[in-house]
Amino acid sequence: MKKLVLLVLSLTLFGACNVKKEEKGEMPELDVDVTADAGELPEYDVNWADVDVGTRMDTLEIPKVVIVMEEETVEIPYIDVNMPEGGEKIEKTIMIEAEVTDTEHKLDILEIWAAENNLYVLSQLEPTAQSIGNKKMRVADQITMNAPDLNVKHYIIGAKPDRVFNKQYIYLNSKDDLNDMVNDYTVIYKK
Repeated sequence: MKKLVLLVLSLTLFGACNVKKEEKGEMPELDVDVTADAGELPEYDVNWADVDVGTRMDTLEIPKVVIVMEEETVEIPYIDVNMPEGGEKIEKTIMIEAEVTDTEHKLDILEIWAAENNLYVLSQLEPTAQSIGNKKMRVADQITMNAPDLNVKHYIIGAKPDRVFNKQYIYLNSKDDLNDMVNDYTVIYKK
C-alpha cells in the first residue's frame, strides 16, 4: 500500500511539471574491498510555470476631495450687543451649516432675534439650478458677534435635506412658524 501511495505521489509530482533529462547517470562501481569510484548522478532540467509579476494600467473610480483654503479679506456681518444689565462680552462666530445632495444650495442667515437670554438665528436654505448629481456638499453662512454669552438656537426655513448631518437644526416652512414659538423678541440683525 505504501508503494502504491508513493508511486501515485511521484506520478502526481512529476506530472505537474515538465522534466527533461539532460545527461545520463552512472552508478558507482563497488569493490568487495568497499572501495568505490565516485559516481555521477543524472542531471535534470525542470521547467515549472512561468510567472510574470508587474503592473498594468487600468481605469478605476477613485474618490478625491480637494479643499483649497485661501486667505482673503472680505466684509462680514459684525454685531455688537450691549445688554441693559451690562455683563462681560465675548466675540464669537455664529455659524449655520447644511449638507445637501442633488443640487447646489444657498444658505443665508436672514435674521437674529434676541429674547431673554436666547438668540434665535433664522436662516434660509434654497436650492439652485446647478446639479451636483449623487455627490454631497456642505453650505454655510456665519456672522461674528460681540455679546454676552447667550443661548443660540438655530432655525432654517426650507426643506430639510435627507442627511444625518442636518438633524442638529430645526427646519421650518416659513418665518411665521418661528413667530408662533417666540414672543417678545427684538430683531438685532436683519440681512
